[in-house]
Amino acid sequence: MIETPLLLAKFVTLALSLAVAYLAFHGYRRNQSEPMLYVSVGFVFIGAGAICEGLIHLTLGTSIVSAGLIQAAIVSSGMLFVLVSLVK
Repeated sequence: MIETPLLLAKFVTLALSLAVAYLAFHGYRRNQSEPMLYVSVGFVFIGAGAICEGLIHLTLGTSIVSAGLIQAAIVSSGMLFVLVSLVK
């Protein structure tokens, strides 16, 4: 079972990342700015990565190391999208 403070922290991280993603997507639609679309997608991945470690570990029964590697890959993908948005 996940401890309540950890669950709350993960929920706050998810909510904040989705709020940033929403605002970035809104900026993309308003200005047709392709980099904002990349920022939006990146923060969705970052938010998903924030909560997936515990879910993968608990639901699929994987080791915490395997779940952490999957989380790192998802968050890294999100950061890559944000990085691409800065280069464009």
